[in-house]
Amino acid sequence: MAAADAQVIRERVEADWPRIVQLLGRKVALRSISAEGIDGEHMRRSADFVAEELRKVGVQARVVQSANPDGTPGAFEVVGSREVDPQAPTVLLYAHHDVQPVPDAGQWDTDPFTATERADRLYGRGSADDGGGIAIHSGALQALGDDLKVNIKVFIEGEEEMGSPSFIPFIEAHRDEFESDVIIVADSGNWAPDVPSLTTSLRGNLDLDVTVKVLEHPVHSGQFGGPILDANTLAAMLIASMYDRNGDLAVPGVKADRPIGGLQHDLDEAQVRADAGIVDSYRLAGSGSLAERLWTKPSASIIGFDAHPVDGSFNVIADTARFRISLRTAPTQEPGEAMKALGDFLISHAPFGAQVSVEPLDTGQGWAMDAASTAVKDAQEAMEEAFGVAPVNKGEGGSIPFIPELKRIFPGAQVLVTGPEDPQTNAHSPNESISLSGLRKNIVTEALLLDKLAFSAR
Repeated sequence: MAAADAQVIRERVEADWPRIVQLLGRKVALRSISAEGIDGEHMRRSADFVAEELRKVGVQARVVQSANPDGTPGAFEVVGSREVDPQAPTVLLYAHHDVQPVPDAGQWDTDPFTATERADRLYGRGSADDGGGIAIHSGALQALGDDLKVNIKVFIEGEEEMGSPSFIPFIEAHRDEFESDVIIVADSGNWAPDVPSLTTSLRGNLDLDVTVKVLEHPVHSGQFGGPILDANTLAAMLIASMYDRNGDLAVPGVKADRPIGGLQHDLDEAQVRADAGIVDSYRLAGSGSLAERLWTKPSASIIGFDAHPVDGSFNVIADTARFRISLRTAPTQEPGEAMKALGDFLISHAPFGAQVSVEPLDTGQGWAMDAASTAVKDAQEAMEEAFGVAPVNKGEGGSIPFIPELKRIFPGAQVLVTGPEDPQTNAHSPNESISLSGLRKNIVTEALLLDKLAFSAR
C-alpha cells in the first residue's frame, strides 16, 4: 500500500479479529489489580503477557520494574520499540495494563474476571479500561504489518489506577525510550460506540483536608446546645458556602474554561441521568451547557467525612469535624493556584468564627488539546474514514496528570488522547464493558492515523 486504504485495513482487522478478542479475554482473566500490590506476582504476569502480545506484532518489548520515589520496588512497566526508518517520525503508543478492584462481585451480572460477550459488548474488569487500549495498539500494528511507515515506541504502564507515583521518574530515567514526535494515549473514549471522538481536554485535580473546630472537647447537647453549633453542622455550612444559588462553585480564584475546540454537541441530559443513575427528583446543579459543567468548569466533591457513626451515637456536641475535598480544576488552571484560592476561601468563611485549618494534599495538572496541530487534523480525518461519520469534540471531567507532565518533558511532541470507552462502558464500576463494533473501528482509526502521521508529523 502507498497510503493506507481504509477497506484493506478493515479486511485485515476482520481477519485478525479472533486473536484480538482472545487477547482481551486473556487480559481480563489475569486480574491485574494494582491496588493489591503494584510489585506483586500477578502484576508481573500481566506485564509479561502484554509484552508477549506486543512481540507478536513486531514490537521488541520487554518488562522493566520501576522504582517508587522512596526507592522501594515499583510497578512492572512494558516498554518496546519498532524502527522502520531512522528518518521517519516516531510515535509513542501508551496504555496501561493494571485495572481497578472489584469490591463486590455480586453487583455484576457476569463474573468480572471472565470475559463475557453479550450482543455487541464484551464484559469484564479491564475489558475497556485499559485492555481496550492495548487491543487497539496491537490490532493497528498487526493491520499495518510491513506497511508501517512510522517508528513505534510503546509504553504500557502498570500503576495508572494507583496514581502513577513512579511514572515521571521512570520516564526521566528512560528518556530515549519515550522521545517521540507524537504521543497517542489510548485511555479515554468516544462520544458513542459509533461516533468517534478525540478527547480535547482533561480537568486537573487536587485534594485538600479541612478541619473545623468549635470546642476543646465534646459537651452535652442538652446543657450547651443552641448557642454552640456542633462541628459537623459548621462543616456543612462551610461546604455550602462554596456554592451560589445555582449550584455553581463560586470560589474566587478557582477558574472555569469553555469547551476546548468549541462545543459541537451538548450532552443529552436524559442520557447523563440514566448513565449516572440520578434519582428523578434531583435537579442538575450549575449553569451553562452540560458539557461545560462536566468537562471544563471546576467541581468539588466531599469524598471523606470524619464523624461519629449513627449507630452508637449519643447526645453530645461534636468538638471537631474533618472532611476531604476533591476539586476538579479547569483544564488550563494551575492546580497550585486553585489550591491556594480554595484554602484561603475556606479559612476566611469560617462559620461563626470557628477555627478552620486546611492541609493541602496531592495535585495534578489539567490538559487542553492543541486543536490546530497537524496530528489532531490527521486523527480527525482517520476517525471519519474509519467510522463513516465526523468526530465530535469531547472533553473529560476526569484527570490524567501524566499527560501534561509528558508535555513538560517532551515539549515538542504532539499529544492525542483516544481510547476504547463510550458512555455505556462503566469503567471503574460494575459491569464494565467494551463495544466490539466500536473497538473494530478504533483499531482501523489508529492504523490509518499511523499511516497519515508518516507524512505530516515531521
